Amino acid sequence: MLTVLLVEDDRDLADTLIQYLALEDISCDYASNGVAGLELMSQHHYDTLLLDLNLPRLDGLSVCQRLRTAGDDTPILMLTARDQINDKLLGFDAGTDDYLVKPFEMQELVVRVRALAKRRSGQVRKLSCGDLSMDLTNKTLTRQGQPIKLSPTGWTLLETLLRASPSVVSRKQLEQALWGDEIPDSNSLKVHLFNLRKAIDMPFKTPLLHTVARQGFAIKVIDAHKENE
Repeated sequence: MLTVLLVEDDRDLADTLIQYLALEDISCDYASNGVAGLELMSQHHYDTLLLDLNLPRLDGLSVCQRLRTAGDDTPILMLTARDQINDKLLGFDAGTDDYLVKPFEMQELVVRVRALAKRRSGQVRKLSCGDLSMDLTNKTLTRQGQPIKLSPTGWTLLETLLRASPSVVSRKQLEQALWGDEIPDSNSLKVHLFNLRKAIDMPFKTPLLHTVARQGFAIKVIDAHKENE
């Protein structure tokens, strides 16, 4: 069952949405203001966030911005009565993934929720694993507070791995992320992975970049006493 959080100050609309989503086998938590919504987001995992734009205490744009700044990659569907292109652009700039203008058809809401729930948001601006932190807005990378410099290719490689972390990314997926269909010789990825390991792991005690036999590569924290996969 999918689990979503609805942040909406119109209680009648909220009740209607919650009841309809339940019929579609979608569990829905509820918050009536932005501050309460952020609190629930910090306490639970949700497949999708349904976020009204006009909210008391903290508006939807601010909620969205704070979540993305904190590195939360939950897909966000903004619900609003505003249908001007500038309003939509503001929403996307803040980090929303999709936009639904009120009034809307309930079935359309369900379709969009299910589509968003299949992926994590690409709008997140901060990625991290353990003590490694990548700030996509400021283009900075640190581990244990120490700045790390990467080549543009190394940056793309690490971003791809961090977005999937802790899951494994196949060699083919990494090659496509770096070069598309114009993949260079077979040693190129190996060289870039070596350089990435040298930058993010070698100066530190605990490795984060792991080779997973016959599957690919992963950025993750593992037990110090556990053998590398």
